[in-house]
Amino acid sequence: MPLYIADGSIDHITLKNVPEEFVIFYSSIIDGEMWCPDCRLVEKLVKETFPEQGPEALIVYVGNKPQWKNPLNIYRQEPWKVTSVPTIVRLKDGKELGRLSNEVEILEKLTEFVGTSK
Repeated sequence: MPLYIADGSIDHITLKNVPEEFVIFYSSIIDGEMWCPDCRLVEKLVKETFPEQGPEALIVYVGNKPQWKNPLNIYRQEPWKVTSVPTIVRLKDGKELGRLSNEVEILEKLTEFVGTSK
């Protein structure tokens, strides 16, 4: 399955060296759904873009709303510096190659960014 979910035990620094080429930062799931409406808005496209036989991505949940809004949230710090969710980062050998950092960019550019055709 090309969409994996970080189990929470992975350190945010070690996360730079995961085998997946893409890291997707989403709001955490509260009461059965992501609390962030923008994350919910792009979820279907993300699932379509990372099909069973496609590129691999790792989903990282950034926390509930108060945790995410805290400026000390670990994903807001080095090395990620995520400023909004959803954010999708492309990695190669632990180096960031690019990112889409809001729902508009993701909806408009994800297919090209990932290099897949629908």
